[in-house]
Amino acid sequence: MRILGVDPGSIATGWGLIEGSVSRPVLVDCGVLKASRAGDPLATRLARLGSDLEALLPRLHPDVAAVETPFHGASARSALALAHARGVILAVLAGAGLEVAEYSPAAVKKAVTGNGRAGKEQVASMVGRLLAADMRRPSRDLSDALAVALCHQAGAGFHTAVGERTSDR
Repeated sequence: MRILGVDPGSIATGWGLIEGSVSRPVLVDCGVLKASRAGDPLATRLARLGSDLEALLPRLHPDVAAVETPFHGASARSALALAHARGVILAVLAGAGLEVAEYSPAAVKKAVTGNGRAGKEQVASMVGRLLAADMRRPSRDLSDALAVALCHQAGAGFHTAVGERTSDR
């Protein structure tokens, strides 16, 4: 299964595509979608985010998408901008026919590090170890997106195992 993890942002949105198994996840591709300039109007940044994500999907061929839910914003204004960006992302992913799963930051951290309160550096370090990738200087958006994909992969593996055991009865 090819899993596209997305860490939403109104200025920078991280994305990471993984495949393989829970015991051997494989990094396929990753990157960051950036608005032209942080000073551009929100509508312009959202339009670019939507069109860039739409252009990316046919190249990646994901089977499912996993998106991080917001924890909180630095301010009401930034939280609202993030909510708009998430709306664009969810609409584009669903419009492409993808199943979309959503995970809280604590759930992502717990799945990747075993600690729901892990710091950004610990998450990035574990993402690097799990994917055998150099995450010493990753963008926060990039390592978070890969962590979301890994979280979904871990949950999908669990649900598959539980389903198999249940159907064996």
